[in-house]
Amino acid sequence: MKFAEYFQNISGVGILSTANRDGEVDAAIFSPPHVINENQVAFIMRDRLNHKNLQSNPFAIYLFMEDGAFHKGNRLFLKKTKEATDHKLIESMSRRCPQPDEE
Repeated sequence: MKFAEYFQNISGVGILSTANRDGEVDAAIFSPPHVINENQVAFIMRDRLNHKNLQSNPFAIYLFMEDGAFHKGNRLFLKKTKEATDHKLIESMSRRCPQPDEE
């Protein structure tokens, strides 16, 4: 199954883990990635610790655990290649509406 089909058809929870240049790690729950193609995915993220870590260390891991399945899911070993700040692009990819108090 291709990643685009997988993330559209399988529900679960995902965790994005990053580390800064000093190796201090962070992990946070993230929605499934937006699949651009079989070699590229995109995440929409706020300017918090994971985003800050990616500024100094482009490597991350996304762990996706399928609902109701014991030890079933996927790991994506990631490297940041670019960052978009175009609000219209981000809005077009967003799966939910931000709350009034959110960035």
